Amino acid sequence: MPFTFEQPLSLHWLWPVALAAIVLWWAFGAQRRAMRLWADADLFVRLAPAASAIRFLARGVLALLACSALVVALLDPRMGDTPTEVQRRGIDVVFVIDVSRSMLAQDVAPNRLEQAKQMISDAVDRMAGDRAGLIAFAGTPVLKSPLTLNYGAFKLALNELTPQDSARGGSLLGDAIRVATEAFTDQIKGGKAIIVVSDGEDMESFPVEAAKRAFDDHGVRTYAVGIGDSVDGARIPVMAGRERTWLVHEGKEVWTKMDPKLLTDMCLAGGGAFVPAGTRLVDMGEVYESTVAAVGRREFETTTVKRTLPQFQWFAGLAALLLVVESLVGWRSARTSRGDAIPQGDPA
Repeated sequence: MPFTFEQPLSLHWLWPVALAAIVLWWAFGAQRRAMRLWADADLFVRLAPAASAIRFLARGVLALLACSALVVALLDPRMGDTPTEVQRRGIDVVFVIDVSRSMLAQDVAPNRLEQAKQMISDAVDRMAGDRAGLIAFAGTPVLKSPLTLNYGAFKLALNELTPQDSARGGSLLGDAIRVATEAFTDQIKGGKAIIVVSDGEDMESFPVEAAKRAFDDHGVRTYAVGIGDSVDGARIPVMAGRERTWLVHEGKEVWTKMDPKLLTDMCLAGGGAFVPAGTRLVDMGEVYESTVAAVGRREFETTTVKRTLPQFQWFAGLAALLLVVESLVGWRSARTSRGDAIPQGDPA
């Protein structure tokens, strides 16, 4: 039966234990050296029969073993499992992220795409029982992660996104919303949301109509976070060998702006809300809680999950037992009477 640890980072508590072991060994050696300086072994036993360096070492070792057992308990050891019925309550959310070349513009540090990925990650950190899915789009939308409660796998797919994830260039936001609508696994209305993180550029893919149909036919609300400067815009960097240049079209540098009007119209038609982040740092976790999650979570079907059984109590109990034994080991030998240790001479 496999034995696992749920909190492996607690292993770092062994460093203080190891340091304490070194100090204990040094103190034990120092005590023995001090005894030898005072008198040789035979004479020391006669002069101080109650003193014992071994008892000092024994108590220290017991205390160190107790600390080591506590560290194992902090690691949260698990072994075995038990089936548990779980009633899930939450929202199904599909994040739609723009990976077109315009998202490489650097009016947001380090660029729009990296900022979008960070915002989505912050929102996922606030999820509690909500399933998350991921779609990347430019010219073609691609499902990168189906709806899942495995946030670690979701973030792995998110972090690997690059502008090359689209099969062709351009930005087809409407197609991405339609694919996101199909990503939901049931036909029940409510408890579903699409969150678009984009600069709003679109090549006539009818995102407003797509969001309206998703809301009317499937009860899926569409939200959007607009990234980028909506006034001056920014140029799109490209690499030519090791040198950075700017994207040029028909002999002119391409400037890209965030389109708040399109994103606002899309969210109004989709029963959601638009967050004009622009070039500001926005706490997406707070936005998620106050905007998306506030709409209301729904009850999902009951599922059976296997929960691993904690075993930390055994190691905590062992630590307590060792400390009790340590307290019972006295600092001094039982031979406390000098007369018991030194033979009495002939009174004559």
